[in-house]
Amino acid sequence: MKLSRMITVVGAHAEGEPNEVITGGVLNIPGATMFEKARWLEAEGDDLRAFLLHEPRGKVSQCTNLVLPSNHPEAQAGYVIIEPASYPPMSGTNTICTATVLLETGMIPMVEPVTELVLEAPGGLIRLSAECADGKVTSVTFRNLPSFVLHRDAVIEVEGHGSLRVDVAYGGMLYVLADAADCGFSITPDEAADLSAVGEKVKRAAAEQLSAVHPENPAIHTVNQTLWAGPLRLENGVRTARNGVIVSPGRLDRSPCGTGTCARLALLHARGEIAAGETFIHESIIGTKFAGRIFATGRTGGIADVSVEITGRAWITAFHHYVLDPSDPFPTGYTLSDTWPVA
Repeated sequence: MKLSRMITVVGAHAEGEPNEVITGGVLNIPGATMFEKARWLEAEGDDLRAFLLHEPRGKVSQCTNLVLPSNHPEAQAGYVIIEPASYPPMSGTNTICTATVLLETGMIPMVEPVTELVLEAPGGLIRLSAECADGKVTSVTFRNLPSFVLHRDAVIEVEGHGSLRVDVAYGGMLYVLADAADCGFSITPDEAADLSAVGEKVKRAAAEQLSAVHPENPAIHTVNQTLWAGPLRLENGVRTARNGVIVSPGRLDRSPCGTGTCARLALLHARGEIAAGETFIHESIIGTKFAGRIFATGRTGGIADVSVEITGRAWITAFHHYVLDPSDPFPTGYTLSDTWPVA
C-alpha cells in the first residue's frame, strides 16, 4: 500500500461529546505560541482540518486536538483545538479529552491519586488537576482563562423569529446566550434539529448586530456559538440548569460544554444569581453534567471578569490511523448539506 499521509489519533469523549487527539503524523506547525500555530493552520494549513473532519473520514459532530511541544516553560505540552468550522482559543471538552489521552497513554507520566499538569491552549495556559486511580483518569478539573460579559439584555432581530433578548459573554469562545423558553424550547433530545437550526440563525444575527471583541486580544472577535439556557433551579441545594450549545456549522454539543459553562457563570455572577465559590451544575441535552465554580474575580481590559474551574470526565474510545492513498479523489474530503448544515 502506498500512502501520502497517515495521522494517528486516540478517540475519546467527554460527557458524551466526541473528540479525537492527534498523537502522531504531524511533527510541528509554524508559530511561537499555540495561538500563532492555530492561526497558521487556519490560514495556511486548513487541509488538515478538512482531511480529518470532512467526510469520508470525519463528521460534523467530530472535533480534534493537535498535540504539539510548547515553548512555554511552565507547560508540559500544547494543543491546538480544531473544530468543524473554527480554531477556537479554548474548549472544555477538548481540554478534558486531551489531558485524559496524554495521561492514559503515558505521553505525560501519571501520578496517583492526583496528577497536576499545565497545558498551553491557543488562548493561554490551562492548569489542570486529574484524579487518577489504577491507571485511569477518573475526573479532570481545569482552571479556565478569565470569562466576562460583553452585552447584557441586548435585543437582536432574528430571521423568522423577530426580536429576541440575548446576552453575549466570553468563556474561551464568544457566546450569544438566549433563554430557550423565549423560542419555545425545553432543551430535550427531540428538539435537537430545531435547536441547531434556530441557534445558527441567532448566532448569525448576533454576529452581525452586536460587536464582540476580546478587550486584550482583538484577534478574538465575533460571536461564534449560541448557548440555549434552561431555567436556573435548586437541586439538593445546588444551583443547576440545562443548556444546549450549538457548534457551527450547526449541531448540538453533546456535553454540557466547558467554555459555555464559563460564559454562563460570568453572566449569572454579573446578574447576582450566583456567588464566587458556589458550585453550579450544568446539564447537557443528554443529561450529562459538568460542575463549575468561580474561584476568583478580577478585570480583563477594564471589564469585570470571573475565573472558573470546571470538573468533568472523559473516556478513551478508539486508537486508529487516518490515511490518504495518493489516488484518493477526496484528499480534503467533502461536505453535503444532509449531514453538514452549511455545505
